Amino acid sequence: AMRKAGKLPGDVHQAVYTLEYGEATLEVHKEDIKPGMKVLIIDDVLATGGTALAAAQLVESAQAEVVGFGFVLDLEFLGGRNRLKKYAIHSLKSITS
Repeated sequence: AMRKAGKLPGDVHQAVYTLEYGEATLEVHKEDIKPGMKVLIIDDVLATGGTALAAAQLVESAQAEVVGFGFVLDLEFLGGRNRLKKYAIHSLKSITS
């Protein structure tokens, strides 16, 4: 599980990313992602892609591989999909405008 900064106890990997209104930090327990693992990242909404990119950075900084993303909702008009071009992206519902 990846969470906002300060929500997880113990040793964590961190990624700082930009939001429309500032910065945020995403964290994951160091023992949750091991080198060589293949990781599918699941999230509820793809908007601008900032959180998704930070999640990918966390996985890759642990020397694991992001094999793709799964989203419930993709708000395509916000451009997040374009920021994640190098990854496979699957969503249950896409909204274009």
